[in-house]
Amino acid sequence: MTNIRTEKTPELLIHGNYYHIYNKGVNGVNLFYSNANYQHFLNLYDDYISTIAETYAWCLMPNHFHLLVRIKEEEEIGYYLPLTTDKSNDPARFKTTGSKNLSEFLQPDRVLGTINLRKPNPSRHFGHLFNAYAKALNEQKSRTGALFERPFDRIKVDSENYFRRLVVYIHNNPVKHSFVKDCIDWPWSSYKTIISIKPTKLKREKVIGWFNNEANFINSHSNSENNIDEILMLE
Repeated sequence: MTNIRTEKTPELLIHGNYYHIYNKGVNGVNLFYSNANYQHFLNLYDDYISTIAETYAWCLMPNHFHLLVRIKEEEEIGYYLPLTTDKSNDPARFKTTGSKNLSEFLQPDRVLGTINLRKPNPSRHFGHLFNAYAKALNEQKSRTGALFERPFDRIKVDSENYFRRLVVYIHNNPVKHSFVKDCIDWPWSSYKTIISIKPTKLKREKVIGWFNNEANFINSHSNSENNIDEILMLE
């Protein structure tokens, strides 16, 4: 086990590692103005990130967000497949195919027959997510320029203690910022999904397992005062 990190040094996104990923609007501007904005971000998140990462917890707030993810192994992700034979469409719209064996295309770009097989870059996937959302919001709000701060922050999660505290922190962030009095009342987080039985891509069972059971998960969120300032976060 290691101690809770106190520095804010961005790390490379390494396959197989867990990360706390967070960002905010440049100069504190809002990222989300309506329920439709939140939902659009989540839709884009599914498009761009579910291919390259597993998600364990998330929370979106007006001017910032938090994610807890595991970057998938290369073998789990596979490689890009061009959308058209003439490659007129951008393959970064992520037609990826999982593969048990990547030995045939260990180089960043490799041509096999007529198909150019490229390995996805997790950091670029997050960049594409932010760019796609920024483009949509800029059009909606008739604004120009950057929307998110760059680079986005990421901290490796390398202990079970940190994992548990981070999950609690993420879900209680709306409470910390006085949007709600209880995390269950904030609609744009993974808290209610974790205690639900509805189908989800979220790694619900693994999260509950880190707390041993659902009762401990709920209780930890109700008694989080001593944890709330122990993790370096956006303010």
